[in-house]
Amino acid sequence: MMIAGAKSPLGWAVHLSVLAFVLLWTLPTAGLLVSSLRDKDQIAVSGWWTALSSSSQNLLFRAPAGDGERLEDGRYVLDGNVLEQGGGTISAFGFSSREPAAFAAGEVAELPGDVRLSVASDGSFTLSGPESFAGGRGQRIFYTAETPPRFTTENYWNVLTAAGLGRSFLNSMTVAVPSTVIPILIAAFAAYALAWMPFPGRSLIVAAVVGLLVVPLQMSLIPLLTIYNSVGQALGFDPKSYIGIWLAHTGFGLPLAIYLLRNYMAGLPREIMESARVDGATDFQIFTRIILPLSFPALASFAIFQFLWTWNDLLVALVFLGPQDDKLVLTGRLVNLLGSRGGDWEILAASAFVSIAVPLAVFFLLQRFLVRGLLAGSVKGG
Repeated sequence: MMIAGAKSPLGWAVHLSVLAFVLLWTLPTAGLLVSSLRDKDQIAVSGWWTALSSSSQNLLFRAPAGDGERLEDGRYVLDGNVLEQGGGTISAFGFSSREPAAFAAGEVAELPGDVRLSVASDGSFTLSGPESFAGGRGQRIFYTAETPPRFTTENYWNVLTAAGLGRSFLNSMTVAVPSTVIPILIAAFAAYALAWMPFPGRSLIVAAVVGLLVVPLQMSLIPLLTIYNSVGQALGFDPKSYIGIWLAHTGFGLPLAIYLLRNYMAGLPREIMESARVDGATDFQIFTRIILPLSFPALASFAIFQFLWTWNDLLVALVFLGPQDDKLVLTGRLVNLLGSRGGDWEILAASAFVSIAVPLAVFFLLQRFLVRGLLAGSVKGG
């Protein structure tokens, strides 16, 4: 016998499972956000979970070749600071890559040729020798530095000021908005017909729609492109136009849209439609004045999924629009930016948040309809 108000073991298991899934989704996102705001040197040597603690780095500094040297007691002296950007504490140093931490900070290292090197904990160094350092390549100084946590918005500035980013943002909006609206319009009409208009073969069409849900995009992409190019050449329009990618995203999105909306509409009360027909309403009037307003949660649910897919898509955009600079979508632009910068992780993290800013805004705007739209028609189907 359970005490009133006490949770059952199954209830605790459900809550713990939900908490685990939330952590699995939230922690990587939080790590990506922290990485996007960290200094690029610290990203290379430590994980995001150490962002609030000091990090140890093994770095290399090359002393200037005689620039600023002076003569003291018959020896040439050159001094400076290995911490060019400031901040941090030196714990060890060396002059060879085989022993980069051979000496503690403050010690004097004897180099070949009666050259002496000393590096203090604040990064200041003194290099002295019997001959001038001018004309050489500059003495290499290896050092281990404990640097405090550094955060910066420079990563976002580099991404947002990249050449062509604004144009690519508009290209992505040009692709995503029609590719979301067009399948919703078509699927809403089809879903109403499959849910409330009896006609021969309706069950077969519903089965075909369910079967199309499992067709891989990659398998049908090239045949679809071939057909589209043939039709484009026959009609005389540019195959690398937005019409092609709108049609492609519409075709790939229709099965899910029809299935989702049909299940939702089939679960609406039959009495509402019958009362409207008694009052003389046509199917079109019932659809536009009753079904569509009541189906808004399902429409919003599909709009979220479709917009997220089309906004983040790169494969379909490259196939139907090509890599031309004037039609490159935001994901393609960010990929090119990463390639030109040699895989800088701070750029990757900042680019990820720049690209998901719009989908996040759409999701939080419509998320209250998401669960209602997905589950309202899952129990009853006509």
